[in-house]
Amino acid sequence: MPEPLGVQLYTVREAIANDRDGALRRIADIGFTAVEPYDPTNDPEGFRRVADDLGITVPVIHAVALVREDEPGPVFDAINTVGSELAIVPAGIPEEDFTTRDGIARAADLLNGLAGQAAEHGIQLGYHNHWWELEPVIEGRHALELLAELLDPAVFLELDTYWAALGGADVPRLLTDLGERVRALHVKDGPLTRDGAHLAVGAGRMPVRDILAAAPDALRIVELDSCDTDLFEALAASRAYLNALESA
Repeated sequence: MPEPLGVQLYTVREAIANDRDGALRRIADIGFTAVEPYDPTNDPEGFRRVADDLGITVPVIHAVALVREDEPGPVFDAINTVGSELAIVPAGIPEEDFTTRDGIARAADLLNGLAGQAAEHGIQLGYHNHWWELEPVIEGRHALELLAELLDPAVFLELDTYWAALGGADVPRLLTDLGERVRALHVKDGPLTRDGAHLAVGAGRMPVRDILAAAPDALRIVELDSCDTDLFEALAASRAYLNALESA
């Protein structure tokens, strides 16, 4: 399994809001060595200092501000400060754009333009899906697959495996078809209902083993959008399960 195994910090957003440094320390104590932040402009210098002290890397970062700010330059500067070379657009493109070829072309043009600006800062741009990029099927293909064909080769995908499944995709097949375009995975589990709370990885209905086998070189990032149990305990159980898969 590719290292490092990371955590999307949105999972523990309430703990981060109350005590960022303490939350990062708990993640490090569980054994995770990487995190994926979701707001690079929030004290990037302080975040980098704490992460370095804990031995935590930031291989990839979410930055929705890239499509919400008129000038993305300061966002790229913050990403550089935090220390990531991979930046993800996780939202901000209208859902309806993924229902037609013209809309998908607009989304690709936006991402390709941002990718050129990202490259000027030494950053590679990626896109993260939800269900609405998978539900529309155009000429037998998911909208996300059509988007991938229109993206500059420099733009990668971070596949949220759970939302892809809820969008109707056969996730292992989708990963095989997208191939090296996928640089990172959101590994999550649950009941496969849109409103159901997520579970520790391995405790739900996702075919985790097959998913990981279909993208052997992609970064693994654990995320729970919601959870009815203690989030840090669920993260620890997720890490234990994924490590057991690796050693099996």
